[in-house]
Amino acid sequence: MELKLTDLTKKFGDFTAVDHMNLTMTEGVYGLLGVNGAGKTTLMRMLCTLLLPTSGSITCDGKDIFKMDGEYRNLLGYLPQDFGFYPEFTVSDYLLYIAAIKGMRPAAARKRVRELLPKVGLDKAANKKMKKLSGGMKRRAGIAQAMLNDPKILILDEPTAGLDPNERIRFRNLISELSEERLVLLSTHIVSDIEYIANEIWLMKDGKLVQNGTVDEIINSMPESVWICTVEKKMADDMMKKHKISNLKSDAKGAELRIISAKKPLPNAQRVPASLEDVFLYYFGGKADEENVVV
Repeated sequence: MELKLTDLTKKFGDFTAVDHMNLTMTEGVYGLLGVNGAGKTTLMRMLCTLLLPTSGSITCDGKDIFKMDGEYRNLLGYLPQDFGFYPEFTVSDYLLYIAAIKGMRPAAARKRVRELLPKVGLDKAANKKMKKLSGGMKRRAGIAQAMLNDPKILILDEPTAGLDPNERIRFRNLISELSEERLVLLSTHIVSDIEYIANEIWLMKDGKLVQNGTVDEIINSMPESVWICTVEKKMADDMMKKHKISNLKSDAKGAELRIISAKKPLPNAQRVPASLEDVFLYYFGGKADEENVVV
């Protein structure tokens, strides 16, 4: 299985959402990382044939996906950032309804639903109404509907948006389990969602690919170093104006800063290994995960 993007471009009037992207994907987990508005959703909607590209092409094993029509969609499972459902449906009813839309035979659909519910941790909630589910349970139901046709290509758009840390961990573990023998593309702006499960990471900014590679390759692509130092609290604001600060932690002794800089920022600064969050800050100019900042 190979998905190939060649000079893929999508414009909306004068605005270019995806700008001449060239990438090749095979089996494994691919993490698409970028801030909101980077063009991630537009790219995924084209991969799901929901949007036509302005120019360029997407091929699956050498065939144009838009010409493959149903042949391609039979290979595809898609979880959009916001997916609709009838709130009065139970989880089982919702999945059977989606299976019918996908053209699955009733007996095969019921069997597949029985198989999927334990995998996504919803076997005990099978008869619970969708409107009663927590955010994390709804996302798991969304994954189940994307997996109904046992897709070879699974595309997930911001799948952990709004989830608490425990649900995000559970979701990452689930994606890792489901990735065997299929191609999984997961978009997010949360570094921890993909740091430990993605075989390859793409950094996307303003519709363009900034960097791509393994976690180590992405980290090594950053030309600046990472330093840790402790300063008096009154110095922290001034340091934040002068440097890129990927983390700030304040305690009784002062403020501990994690600084990205080509040169040693202060005499007491100690160089430390870079992380993917540091790389996110370097390329995108914002903190990778505000939850990690303690002031």
